[in-house]
Amino acid sequence: MPATDPALAAVYREALLGDVIPFWLDHGLDREHGGYLTALDRDGTVIDTDKSVWFQGRGAWMFATLYNTVERNPEWLTAAASGIDFLRRYAAAPDGKLYFTLTRDGRPLRMRRYVYSEAFAAMANAAYAKACGDGRAADDAVRLFDAYLDYSFTPGRMPAKTHLATRPAKGVGPLMFALHVAQEVREHLGDVTVRGRTCTEWADHSIAEIERDFLKPEHRALMETVGPDGEILDHFDGRTLNPGHAIECAWFVMHEGNRRGDQRLIRLGLTILDWMWERGWDGEFGGLFYFRDLRGLPVQEYWHDMKFWWPHCEAVIATLLARTLTDDEKYARWHRQVHDWSFRHFPDPKYGEWYGYLHRDGRVSVQLKGNLWKGPYHLPRMLWYCWRLAGGAWHAGC
Repeated sequence: MPATDPALAAVYREALLGDVIPFWLDHGLDREHGGYLTALDRDGTVIDTDKSVWFQGRGAWMFATLYNTVERNPEWLTAAASGIDFLRRYAAAPDGKLYFTLTRDGRPLRMRRYVYSEAFAAMANAAYAKACGDGRAADDAVRLFDAYLDYSFTPGRMPAKTHLATRPAKGVGPLMFALHVAQEVREHLGDVTVRGRTCTEWADHSIAEIERDFLKPEHRALMETVGPDGEILDHFDGRTLNPGHAIECAWFVMHEGNRRGDQRLIRLGLTILDWMWERGWDGEFGGLFYFRDLRGLPVQEYWHDMKFWWPHCEAVIATLLARTLTDDEKYARWHRQVHDWSFRHFPDPKYGEWYGYLHRDGRVSVQLKGNLWKGPYHLPRMLWYCWRLAGGAWHAGC
């Protein structure tokens, strides 16, 4: 492994603890009703009070993780507890499934067929259980992971997005997050058994299916959507690639390989990174495209060439991890490219934090700092992970 990089570690540490986390503690904590408000204007002013349930989990995970790995700061533990308590009181519908959005005071607004709310709540409860020895949180982490796996992988349990008799399909997302949640639950609770498999076995199961059905060497691509047996669906949705999402998958796999000392898994993650960097990097303006077409055809989504904050965060992690795990100068170069482009265009030097949405050339599209999709997760997770990685904490957690 390359030597540590104290100067780079300091950049990530200062951005995390001197900018991003203070921004969310100052503006995102709902001190009246609990949980987190994420719809914030440029200066942190609240512009909408509806709450996404998955951000109650994401935020609680982030604050608990800081408490577990950086410093036993009571302010961080209190912030984590606020999200956990809000989830406990309001997130579940009568049938137990978690809502997608709630009002500020916890009344239900929207239920989605997806179960990513459960995934992030499982991660949050696992981290919180480790932070304070909360037995209920440990039980909830396992129960919510069980629910996520049930809805994601039991045939017919989740309503289909399209008519399966006409065009059956499956997505890479549920497998990616089964891997990631398994990593998090194992990190905090040990290699517990959920729905008949240990967390490590769920990681193996997820990686195997991703590699078998979604990785396409003939196209040098990781697909987002395929047929039941990995068939390419030659339609808009089937051809659409999301480089940032695939690069996030790449570092999940590399992280697993690094934890186990498994060079085959590391090489698999590097392969995904290589192919999707080639697909996603904008050679003219820099940064990562949001969507690309497998065959180079026009993409139907009109925001396909915008630069969103979160794919860049995932690429910063993936390229730094690849640089750390190999002696290949290519990954050091790629990391400098995406790091420099991101830190040049996304941060707001006046009010702090990052803008989320840029035009292709890097101009700010909208000045908000948060919404139902952007909050204290992708950016602080990247800063935390890369700080620890550059500082020599090779097994930094997920």
